[in-house]
Amino acid sequence: MMFRKELEKIKPYQPGKPIEEVKRSLGLKEVYKLASNEIPFPPSYIKKAVLDELKNINRYPESGCFYLRNLLAKRLKVKESQIVFGNGSDEIIMLILRAIIGSGNDEVIISYPTFLMYEIQAKIQGAKVVVVPLKNLRYDLDSIAERVNKKTKLIFIANPDNPTGTYVNQKEVEKFLEKIPKDVLIYFDEAYFEFAPSDFPRSKEFLRKRGNIIIGRTFSKIYGLAGLRLGYCVTTEEIAGMLNKLRDPFNINRFAQVSAQAALGNEAFLKKVLFCVRKEKEYLYNELKKLDISYTESATNFILINFSKSVSGLCNYFIKNGVIVRDLTSWGLRNFFRVSIGLHKENKKFITCL
Repeated sequence: MMFRKELEKIKPYQPGKPIEEVKRSLGLKEVYKLASNEIPFPPSYIKKAVLDELKNINRYPESGCFYLRNLLAKRLKVKESQIVFGNGSDEIIMLILRAIIGSGNDEVIISYPTFLMYEIQAKIQGAKVVVVPLKNLRYDLDSIAERVNKKTKLIFIANPDNPTGTYVNQKEVEKFLEKIPKDVLIYFDEAYFEFAPSDFPRSKEFLRKRGNIIIGRTFSKIYGLAGLRLGYCVTTEEIAGMLNKLRDPFNINRFAQVSAQAALGNEAFLKKVLFCVRKEKEYLYNELKKLDISYTESATNFILINFSKSVSGLCNYFIKNGVIVRDLTSWGLRNFFRVSIGLHKENKKFITCL
């Protein structure tokens, strides 16, 4: 009875199984993890930056991420005061909801299926969650606009979406924004921005013109720093100032800060990742076609696959053979699973098992 009643109905996020656990529990020497949309090779070039920072490990990190903020602002061509850093993008989502949700009458619009943390964090904060189903596995922006009312505080748009890998383009977003009142905050989650195609929305233009927009991005995906938990958002100076009031003062650790600085200076690594993902994605597309298995073309580093029947047995079979994929039952996609793009040997093993 001491806990908030909102917590009773919340189902916690269930992450994919880590490699170490699968190896230990099944006695396997080699396991390929293709479940969490990570890139398949570590950014080993950050080793020097991490080792150099060891001498400062007894000190709290720089609270404002001064050097990283300066680099990122120059890269994005925005003011330093427009950036907020989070312990992963999840913290950014939590900060936004804490900042704008004041009562159970406040509404948040999400799509379904999409990134699960939107709904979880909104319910934790006590918001009323309005769910708009995807249409043909894509965000239905027209239907979202129709659900906006005076109680709407926030709209979450994952673009590209997780778990579908689909995206909405520049013209679709332009048309959508014309219908949305300017006092409604819109969060564009662009975690997979670097993988997206040429007609992807120019969200910073929308931010400059409209103002009430937050653009979320991360160092976890293409930069390969998922283990360091570093996300960020770009928004107006006013909104950023409010979010920074709520942010924990030392939320970004020293290793994450120096690693991200190194990452921003290594374009060659990003090109390597993009080349690998594009090449291997085409390989998987071709192999899936040969197997006559349905999939959704992806603007990300993963593929949504329709197995046409329950995937629980299939996913267990994969694990027993040392391959981890993502069962999407918790997303409401009973016959679907998601596979991350891995190294060629990993993708080949996946196809062999499939």
